[in-house]
Amino acid sequence: MSDDYIYAVARVRARELALLGRQDIDQLMACRGFDECLRVLSDKGWGGGSGSSAEALLAAEEEKTWAFIRELTDDLTPFAVLLYPIDYNNIKAAVKCVVTDTQPQDVFLSGGSVDPAVMVRCVKENDFTALPPAMAQAADEAYHTLLQTGDGQLCDVILDRACLTDLLECGKGSKNELLAQYAEMRVAVADIKTAVRACRTGKSKAFIDEALAPCGTLDVSSLAAAACKSVEDIYGYLSATPYSGAAEKLKESYSAFEKWCDDQVMDLIKEQKRNPFTVGPLFAYVLARQNEISTVRIILSGKLNELDDGMIRERLREMYV
Repeated sequence: MSDDYIYAVARVRARELALLGRQDIDQLMACRGFDECLRVLSDKGWGGGSGSSAEALLAAEEEKTWAFIRELTDDLTPFAVLLYPIDYNNIKAAVKCVVTDTQPQDVFLSGGSVDPAVMVRCVKENDFTALPPAMAQAADEAYHTLLQTGDGQLCDVILDRACLTDLLECGKGSKNELLAQYAEMRVAVADIKTAVRACRTGKSKAFIDEALAPCGTLDVSSLAAAACKSVEDIYGYLSATPYSGAAEKLKESYSAFEKWCDDQVMDLIKEQKRNPFTVGPLFAYVLARQNEISTVRIILSGKLNELDDGMIRERLREMYV
C-alpha cells in the first residue's frame, strides 16, 4: 500500500462531513414543495448559483465532485469504471448522429474521458484510432452494423456489452478490491436488467446471448436460458446466486430493485471509512456523492410532481453517512 493517498484521504474525510445524512434527507422531505427544497439545498451550498433549475443544480454538484477529485490526484485511471458508461453513451450518440445525418444536440453526457467532438470526428472519418483500443473496436463494429442493418438496438447491444466488458477488465486490472467488487456488481446488475427486459419483450436466445456480458458472479448461459422461458425462471435462477435479494425486489417492483442495487453499493463502500492508504476512499466518496445526488433528484422530482411522501420515501437510497 502506498502513502500517496494519505493526504488525499484526509481531505476526503473532511469533505465527508458535508455529505447529506438521514437528518438532512428528512429535512428535505419535510419541505412543503419543490421551491422550498431548492432553498434548503441552496442554504447547504448546493448549486453554486446555478439558478433554480433542478437539473442545473444537480449537474453543478456532479461537476463539483469531479473537480475535487481532480484536485486530489492527476491519475483518474482508478475512476475509469465510473467514466466508461459516460464514454460509451457518447459514442453511441455519435454513431447514431453521423449515420442518421443528425446534428448532435443535448445527446452527450459531460464528464467522460473522451471529448464527444473527437468521437464524432472518428465516426465521420471512419477512423477510430483516437479512441481507446477496446472502444475503437466496438465503435467500428457498431457503426458498420448500423450502416448495414439500420438496427439501432443491435448497435446499442454491441456498445453496451463492450462497455461492461471494459468496466469489468478495468476493475480486475486495478488490483483494488473495492474497484473490482464494484465493477463485478455493476456488470451483474446490468446483465440482470437486460435479461428481464429481453424476457418481457420476447427477445430471441441469440439476442440475449449477444447482450449479456460474462462476469464472475453470474452464469450468463443459465441466465439467458431462464430469460428465454419466463421472468419467474429468472427469479428462480437468481435465488441461487449472490443476487437472491435482487430477485425478491424485482418481484416487488422495478424501482424497488433499483433501490436495492444502489443500497448494495452503499454497503460495499462503507468499509472504506476505515481505510486511509489506498484510492478506495476517494472512489467511495465519488459513489457517495452520486448516490446523494440521485437521492436528491428523487425528492425534487417527487415534490415537483406532488407525489405522496410515502411514495417518495420508498424510493430513497441509503446514505453513506
